[in-house]
Amino acid sequence: MARYPSLGLVTPENIGLLVDLYELTMADSYLRHGLNQKATFDLFIRAPVERRNFLVSAGLETVLAYLEQIRFTDEAIAYLRSLKLFSEEFLHYLRTFRFTGEVWAIPEGEIFFPLEPLVEVTAPRIEAQIVETFLLNTLNFQVMIASKAARVVLAAQGRGVVDFSPRRDHGADAAMKAARASYIAGCLGTSNVLAGMEFGIPVYGTMAHSYVMSFSDELSAFRAFARDFPHNSILLIDTYDTLQGARHALTVAREMAEQGLQLRGVRIDSGDLVVQSKAVRQIFVEAGFPHIRIFLSGDLNEYKIADLLARGAEADAFGVGTEMGTSADAPSMGGVYKLVEDEMGYRVKLSAGKATLPGRKQVWRILRDDRFFQDVIALRDEPPPAGETYPLLAKVMENGKVVGPGEPLSAMRKRFEERLAMLPEELRTIDAASPYPVLQSPRLAALTEQMYRVVASS
Repeated sequence: MARYPSLGLVTPENIGLLVDLYELTMADSYLRHGLNQKATFDLFIRAPVERRNFLVSAGLETVLAYLEQIRFTDEAIAYLRSLKLFSEEFLHYLRTFRFTGEVWAIPEGEIFFPLEPLVEVTAPRIEAQIVETFLLNTLNFQVMIASKAARVVLAAQGRGVVDFSPRRDHGADAAMKAARASYIAGCLGTSNVLAGMEFGIPVYGTMAHSYVMSFSDELSAFRAFARDFPHNSILLIDTYDTLQGARHALTVAREMAEQGLQLRGVRIDSGDLVVQSKAVRQIFVEAGFPHIRIFLSGDLNEYKIADLLARGAEADAFGVGTEMGTSADAPSMGGVYKLVEDEMGYRVKLSAGKATLPGRKQVWRILRDDRFFQDVIALRDEPPPAGETYPLLAKVMENGKVVGPGEPLSAMRKRFEERLAMLPEELRTIDAASPYPVLQSPRLAALTEQMYRVVASS
C-alpha cells in the first residue's frame, strides 16, 4: 500500500520530539549522573528589540497545554533508539515522562520589556530541560507577532485591523498562532477560518480579483455576490478601474436598499490609496450612502498606514498580511531560557553580553498617575517596592497541572487594551523612544554582583 508523505504537522502524538537534540542528550547525561533535582529556568527576551518600544505577552496558553500533554510514544522512542545515542535507562524513563513542575508567567495580553522573565519554570532538571525548545519556539513567535500587531493597531488610530496573513506566514502552525496573537493585541479578527473555529476569533473576508474576472463584467459579479451574501457584502472594486468599480458598487447598494438591505463596504487593494479612497468616499457621500465602509489593503504595515492617514486617506479598516504575519521589520525576538537556581543555590552565567540574573523572581510594576512609571525585577520572596504596584508574574501551573480555569482570549485582549492605555505617551507610538526603565531591586543587584564575583573567581 502506498504511504502518503507526511504533512509535517506537529500533533499531540509527536510533540515530544519537538526538541533540539541536545536537550535529550543532556537529559540522558543528567539521568546517568543523578542530576535530576529541582531546577529553575527563566525565559526572557535578552536584549532590546529594534523598533519595539514595548512587547506583548502571547502564547502562554499554548505552552500550558503542551506541558500538560507532552508524552513520548512508542514510535518516538523507537526512533530515538535508532539513533544509537541514548541509554536504555533513559529511553525507559521517557516511556512514563510527564511534566510535574511549577510555572510562573506573565499573563497573555500584558505589556512587558526585555530582561523581565516571561515564564519561570521550576521542575526536576530533566523535565525543565526537555521543554526548553518548545517554550522558546512558541513564545518567541507569538510575542513577536503580538508586538508587531500592537504597532499596526496603534498606527490605525482606532480603525479596525484584520489579520490577512495566512497565505504569507511561515507555515500552517505559524498562520494559526499569528491569528491568535494578533487578536490578543487588538486586531478585529482574521481571514483564517481554521483559527476562527479553533480559537473563537471573528473571521473576515471579501473577494478576490479572480471572482470579479470570472463574470462577464464587474457589475454582474457584484450583483451575484450581494445576492449570495446579502448581509456580508464587501466588494473588491480595483480589478479594472477603481472609480468605476465604486460606481458599480453604488448601483448594487441602491438595489440592496430597495430590498431593505445595506452594502457593508468596499475594498481597495492597489494604486494610490489616498487619492482613490478620497474619491470613492466622495462618490458614496454625494449619492447619499456615507455608511458604506472603505477597507484598504495591499502590502500594508504600520508605517504605511500612519502615512496614509497623515495624508488624509479615507479608511474604516485595514487588512494587513505579509508584514504583520512575518513581523518583517523585526523577524526574531531573541528569547532565551537560562538556569537561575538549583539544589546548589543561585546560578548565573557570565558569558560576555549574555550574563544572567540569579534566583526565582517577581517583576513589580510601579504606577504613577495610573501610568507605568518603572518596573523592578526582584527576588520572588521580596516585598513589593513602595508606592502603587502590581506583580507581573503569577503562578499558572502547579504539580504539572494548570492552576485555575482557563482564560478566554477576550480577557487577554481586554488586558492588552487596558495596559496600552497605561503606557507613557512617548512609548505609545510607532516611533523609536527612550527605553522604559527596568531596574533590579537592591537585594537582587547585590546578590548578582556577589554571584558574579564568586563565579568569576572559581
